[in-house]
Amino acid sequence: MKNRRTSLISAALFSSALVFAAAAHADPPAYTPVDKLGRGVAGMVGGALELPGQMVDESEKHGPAGLPLGFAKGLGMVVARELTGVYEFVTAPLPVPRGYRPVLEPEYPWDHFQNL
Repeated sequence: MKNRRTSLISAALFSSALVFAAAAHADPPAYTPVDKLGRGVAGMVGGALELPGQMVDESEKHGPAGLPLGFAKGLGMVVARELTGVYEFVTAPLPVPRGYRPVLEPEYPWDHFQNL
């Protein structure tokens, strides 16, 4: 009985590992109109996160000297993120760009902080 339970647990863990490994090497995610709508709302609501996000990105590339450049880029990207958010929100039902792909990278304004 104990060996059977151990075998079942081992098989379940092994199959879970295979599923996660396959998902890690899968094609990029397929986007939907709901994803596009969510990106639009996130851009309109969280566009101000571009300011600190660009500062983080530039300071990672250039050290403390990148902060002023990140601040300047962030000011411009706040406007771009907000306007792109409106665009994605309004055009959510339309597959433009092809396959509902994101217009800006990173996809969401808070993705700048993923590596912190």
